[in-house]
Amino acid sequence: MADADVVRAALVQAAWSGDTESMIAKHEEHAREAARRGARVIGFQEMFNAPYFCQVQDAQHYRWAEPVPGGPTVERLRSLARETGLVIVAPLYEVADAGHYYNTAAVIDADGTVLGVYRKHHIPQLPGFWEKFYFRPGNLGWPVFDTAAGRIGVYICYDRHFPEGWRALGLAGAQLVYNPSATSRGLSAHLWRLEQPAAAVANQYFVAAINRVGREAEYGDNDFYGTSYFVDPSGRPVGAPASDTEEELLVRDLDLGLIEEVRRTWAFYRDRRPDAYEGLVRP
Repeated sequence: MADADVVRAALVQAAWSGDTESMIAKHEEHAREAARRGARVIGFQEMFNAPYFCQVQDAQHYRWAEPVPGGPTVERLRSLARETGLVIVAPLYEVADAGHYYNTAAVIDADGTVLGVYRKHHIPQLPGFWEKFYFRPGNLGWPVFDTAAGRIGVYICYDRHFPEGWRALGLAGAQLVYNPSATSRGLSAHLWRLEQPAAAVANQYFVAAINRVGREAEYGDNDFYGTSYFVDPSGRPVGAPASDTEEELLVRDLDLGLIEEVRRTWAFYRDRRPDAYEGLVRP
C-alpha cells in the first residue's frame, strides 16, 4: 500500500450550544484541530449550525434557512477551507427561493471552491422528526464530488434507510460517503450499528456516519446518542466509535486502496443485474 492511498478524514459530533454563532465557532475550532492532526477532509452533522428544530412544527424555524451556496455560513466555511486546507462537508438548512426549502449539504474543496450541494431525498414525517413541514424532497440526484481528498458523496440521515441512493453513489465512483444525521436514542440505535456498515460493504466504499449528541430541551425530548464512526468497504469499523454522550472530533486514516481490493474479492458490481431490476422502479 502506498502512502498516497491513505486519506486522513475527520468528523464532528456536536451538542447544540444555544446559538448559531457559537455553533459555527466550535466547528471551526474542531476543523482547525483536525487540520493540525493531519486531516484532509472533515464532515459535520445534519444542519450543523442549528438545533434539530424538526422535533416541533413551527413556522418560526424557517428563520434558520439561508442560501447554499452564497449564504453567510458557506462563505465563512470557504475561508476556513482556505485557511486549513480541508475539504469540508457542511450540512445546512437551505432556502433556494421563496417557499423552497431543502435539507442540504455543501461540499467545499480545500481551496475554498464550492463544488456543489446534495439535497436530502427522503423526508420523514414522524413524531419528533416533522421534516415534511420544513423541507422539500431533494431534486439534484446523488452527485459525487472530485475533491482534494478523493471522490466524496453525501447521503443525509433518513436517506440511509433507502439502498437506492447508496448504490447510485457507488455507481458514480464515490470513495467516501458522509452520512450526517440526527437520530434519537431508542428509536433506531440498533439500525445505526447495522445500516451504514451494510451500505459500505454492499457498495464497497468508506462511510462516515455522524450523529448529533445530547438533548435540545427547548425543541423536544429527542436524546441524540452520538456514537459516530467510520466504516471501511468490507463493513469493518475504522477505529472505535465516538462517545454516546459527549461531543467529539473523530480522526481516522482511510486506506482508499482497500476499495479496489474489496471489489476484486467481492465482485458485486460485476454481478449486478440492472437488466432485471426494471420492476423495482415501476409505479
